[in-house]
Amino acid sequence: MRFVWAVAAFVLAALMLGAGIAQRTVFQGPTAQSETIEVAEEVPYLLVDGAVLRSQPGSQTLRAQGEGEIFAAYGRTADLEAWLAGSEYAHIKLDGEAIESEVVAPETEPTAEGETAPAPARNPAGSDLWLDEFVQEDLLIETLQLPEGMSVLVAADGVAPAPSKLIVTWPLVNATPWAGPLFVGGTILMAVGVVLYFLAIRNVRRSRGPRRKGLPMPPAPQPADMSVEQSDKGVISASPTRRALSGKRRGFLVVPAVAVSALLFAGCSSDAWPQLGGTPTPTPTATVITPESQQAPAVTEAQAERILQRIADQVATADQTSDAAAAAVRLTGPALAERETNYRLRAAIAEEEPLPAVPAGPLTVLLPQAYDEWPRTFMAVVGDEESGNTIMFVTQADPWSEYKLSYIGSLDSTTELPLAPEYVGATQVSPDNAFLAVAPEDLAAAYADVLDSGADSAYSDLFDEAADQFRIGVANDRQARLAAFNETGAQTGSLAFDSVPGTQQPVALATLENGAIVAVTINENETVKPTNADAVIKLDGNPTVSTLAGATQSATGFTTTFGDQLFFYVPAKASSERIQLLGYTSNILDAKVIP
Repeated sequence: MRFVWAVAAFVLAALMLGAGIAQRTVFQGPTAQSETIEVAEEVPYLLVDGAVLRSQPGSQTLRAQGEGEIFAAYGRTADLEAWLAGSEYAHIKLDGEAIESEVVAPETEPTAEGETAPAPARNPAGSDLWLDEFVQEDLLIETLQLPEGMSVLVAADGVAPAPSKLIVTWPLVNATPWAGPLFVGGTILMAVGVVLYFLAIRNVRRSRGPRRKGLPMPPAPQPADMSVEQSDKGVISASPTRRALSGKRRGFLVVPAVAVSALLFAGCSSDAWPQLGGTPTPTPTATVITPESQQAPAVTEAQAERILQRIADQVATADQTSDAAAAAVRLTGPALAERETNYRLRAAIAEEEPLPAVPAGPLTVLLPQAYDEWPRTFMAVVGDEESGNTIMFVTQADPWSEYKLSYIGSLDSTTELPLAPEYVGATQVSPDNAFLAVAPEDLAAAYADVLDSGADSAYSDLFDEAADQFRIGVANDRQARLAAFNETGAQTGSLAFDSVPGTQQPVALATLENGAIVAVTINENETVKPTNADAVIKLDGNPTVSTLAGATQSATGFTTTFGDQLFFYVPAKASSERIQLLGYTSNILDAKVIP
């Protein structure tokens, strides 16, 4: 009977395992569906609307084939359309359930001669506007998971035609929830059959066959005749050997069947099992309420990190060769002006040290402007406690320009500020904002007066003096210079200091409590001139001023200008807080002979 049950277990195990394998193979069906998109016209760019990619559930695999390099990037749809303005491109979009391609003619502007001309061809590779980009040779295959509001740009180099054929593939949900239980059940029955089979074999060997009562006993076995012929030798030992081999072979055949079942069980993914229980309730997290009218942040964290790295690399290259034109690719405003001066000095003075390198990271604080138009700005703090922290403002003038560093300074304060998360961003504060303790356009003049007049300034009480190391340093430096000058040239000359607002426009981003982080520039002028008609001001031992002024002595005197880049936290006018200096940098900008 054990043989019968063993055979039944083997048969049921084979049926269950076969059914499980069939579910995962012949009965499973296709695992993906594809859509082919063909563009009849030759155009340099393809804009694949995000709605096309999201027309089917799941991740999207984009495939484009052509000759040479194939470029693809994704970003906000509005950004891609802004970048493509003035260029001819094919817009692949969803019309109901159908995918259609429409060629968009370039927007042209009249030239000086009254003619119209399309925008010049632009290579999209390396633009700061993309959230991510991909370049592959001849065949591009990328898997995406684009949210709403995102689209994809496909091109070659902006001159050659873009690939005319695209294939988008989506995965199909093809779960086989009973394959796993069938594999497990078949494996268990297989093991039961093996156990029953061995029990049956052991029982037969012990009983040595059936016996009946009342029948005469068989004759006792006679000793084996060992004098058999040579041709019969080996027959006596052959039978036990065949039985042993047969038993081993049966055992060997059963073990692989169990092993195969175990492998099938181990290879089952989650879609091979029934999904029991409901959808887990997500743990609630803190949320930030974004106003409906607020626009999207200018950059993401990954995008900002990539931009900062590109800026650092470009400026490092410019620093190696003192190339102001190369620095202007990624610098503007006061950040560029201080390096242009440093390059002039390094070209004339061998001992002149280069300015500190622009750090690329790690990025610790990011506050992007929430704005859909241009120019766009974001504030970043990079560095750590060991190397020091640097605060920067970075701006993009238009969709086709690189982000450029305009303000940079060493972070001097460790105050925690009420900043919005980077995925929300902040609005830019207008220069004449009347709700701050001091409007951004008036901040530089107010602080310049504090530097010159100290506690006697009408604005002194607005600023937090205790945390302002820059103000203390300026006062100490001026006092030391006056003391040294009075010892040597006070009888024939005079030394005076004054601070004035710089020409650079302030940049301000709002904080959560109606305050703002504001960056301004101040020029500190140091003027030395003779007080005696026969006296001459000589620049002995001061190659820096003489190099910039182009003279070593003057009967009228010299004015040396230092440029200060200053970062402040300005609270709301209704707040009891004071304006706090967050960071600064100060370097010589120019020197001139007094006319």
